[in-house]
Amino acid sequence: MAWKTIDDVGLAGKVVLTRVDINVPMEGGHVTDATRIEKIVPTVEDLIARGAKVVLLAHFDRPKGKVVPEMSLGHVKAALEAALGRKVVFAPDCVGDVAKAAIAGAGQGDVVLLENTRFHAGEEKNDPALAAAMAELGDVFVNDAFSAAHRAHASTAGLAHLLPSAAGRLMEAELRALEAALGNPVRPVVAVVGGAKVSTKLDLLGNLVGKVDHLVIGGGMANTFLVAQGVEVGKSLAERDMAATALEILAKAKAAGCTIHLPVDVVVAREFKAGAANETVPVGQCPADAMILDAGPKTVAELSKVFAGCKTLIWNGPLGAFEIEPFNAATFAAARVAAGLTREGKLVSVAGGGDTVAALNQAGAARDFTFISTAGGAFLEWMEGKELPGVAALG
Repeated sequence: MAWKTIDDVGLAGKVVLTRVDINVPMEGGHVTDATRIEKIVPTVEDLIARGAKVVLLAHFDRPKGKVVPEMSLGHVKAALEAALGRKVVFAPDCVGDVAKAAIAGAGQGDVVLLENTRFHAGEEKNDPALAAAMAELGDVFVNDAFSAAHRAHASTAGLAHLLPSAAGRLMEAELRALEAALGNPVRPVVAVVGGAKVSTKLDLLGNLVGKVDHLVIGGGMANTFLVAQGVEVGKSLAERDMAATALEILAKAKAAGCTIHLPVDVVVAREFKAGAANETVPVGQCPADAMILDAGPKTVAELSKVFAGCKTLIWNGPLGAFEIEPFNAATFAAARVAAGLTREGKLVSVAGGGDTVAALNQAGAARDFTFISTAGGAFLEWMEGKELPGVAALG
């Protein structure tokens, strides 16, 4: 779809309402991971360089329409100033006279941070009155929060319909990467989908089999597909009541010319704990008293061949119980293969989702991927083929 960027909108002398995602983890009143704050810096600096007065709109945690002091965005002001290297003016509301005064009083080059949009019940209801009150504060709307783009909220979709709107640099990078991965990719395309349950990713699997050439299924989801094909998995996590659905997905993939890849060997253990005694067996030989906790080395070797034969990779979800050793081996090994191919210029690799990003970081592979999405739900809904209200509103 077509969407404008900040290159397409006149910004000199304008107040630019900029929706960002700075919903960062905190402990003891201090930000423990400033990654999301750091990612908005290029957009803010670009807007200021173009002569705009930047006003940040954001949510923080889930106050459910009430003013909750510990969920005030005032807590992130210091981290924001540190990342930007400039003064941040904080307003204790995101609408009304308090917000207007803070914006009017800010100097050239200052950044204004408005209070948590979710302190207003109308935010998550996309209340037109709240969106209109926000729109009164500025001249232009820039959305740089792809991670909130799957929600039709007042500060995302509502505001975009009331002011000249554009995508910020982070949003632009995300959309271009996603377009390159699924919208108009260089083929062949391989998607890796992992996770515990097929039932939570039905829409995703249904969409992907019609769009990619290879679909790798890992984690507990793979066990459900194995059970559907008559393979016993012992005490492994598996949704046996989803067997018929799994067979339908396999049939749909075959009709679409999409090859589905399941484990050929697995790592099994009797207990789910770090360092548990384990063994690697062919996929059909999981002992009745054991559970599958990872894919085996032969599976990784097969996936490496698939990756090497493809031009584009999309990754969402681990291949095993990567949180505990040694059941992170397959995910880490496959991630490093993908990272190597990307580094060599042979693969465009896009990954997203909390577990995925954590696994790629732990494997030391994230830095070499073409693009790592910081979005969770929005990335997943995009992979499912759903329209994202926050993006559609920029069209």
